[in-house]
Amino acid sequence: MNDSVMTARPILDRFRLEGRVALVTGGGQGIGRGYAHALGEAGARVAVVDMVGSRAETVAQELAAKGVESLAVQADVTDTDQVTRMVEQVVNHWGSLTIGVNNAGIGLWADAESMSQEEWQRVIDVNLTAVFLCAQAEGRLMLAAGYGKIINTASMSASIVNTPQNQVAYNASKAGVVHLTKSLAAEWAPRGVRVNCISPGYTRTQLVEDLLQTPEGQSVMPRWMALTPTARMVEVSELQGAVVYLAAPASDAMTGHDLTVDGGYSLW
Repeated sequence: MNDSVMTARPILDRFRLEGRVALVTGGGQGIGRGYAHALGEAGARVAVVDMVGSRAETVAQELAAKGVESLAVQADVTDTDQVTRMVEQVVNHWGSLTIGVNNAGIGLWADAESMSQEEWQRVIDVNLTAVFLCAQAEGRLMLAAGYGKIINTASMSASIVNTPQNQVAYNASKAGVVHLTKSLAAEWAPRGVRVNCISPGYTRTQLVEDLLQTPEGQSVMPRWMALTPTARMVEVSELQGAVVYLAAPASDAMTGHDLTVDGGYSLW
């Protein structure tokens, strides 16, 4: 009998990312910044990608101060050429890419009947099409290497309809991310590439904090918390374990999974 428990590396070693190269889109703030720090603290070299170069540079400097090898990359991930250059820049700098975290995204509160086509398209472009473009570029490298981890940021909004705000474009885009993740996972699993996604619930980021200072934001908060079993928001630090797990050898048998971290919101 092959006892894999006895022959496997110690469990904490299977969460370490030494020798791995990661990139995180939307890494200049919020959840992406938290992911970049988590992967770096676990041992990976981390490319921080953001559309605003100064934000990427700030986070890269934060990582460097922790002794993490880091790289700041400015890219608009809705642009195919910029996505290609993003990946090339990482590979030219470190020679490989092991972990791709496709996190960049935007939100929009708008009534369906009054939303413009341009508003709809912008959300789909950033939240869904860009995730595919990044995964495609990352996947080509990883398939050639025979191994890699792709982690997409979806949302609990992929499986529930948020209330009281209306956000049809956001919800549809994130549902697309989940099924995109499953489709890529099925296609690439035999060739060594694992594709999973993380679905955060309401998470305390600076963007959300700013929203909650507005009259509209203050009006929704009590409803959100009443519908959340833990009765509080998710902290960015509480998402970090999820990204490290999905990036690490510990999760090599997991693919096509949507890992929800929402304080129980989607239970009710």
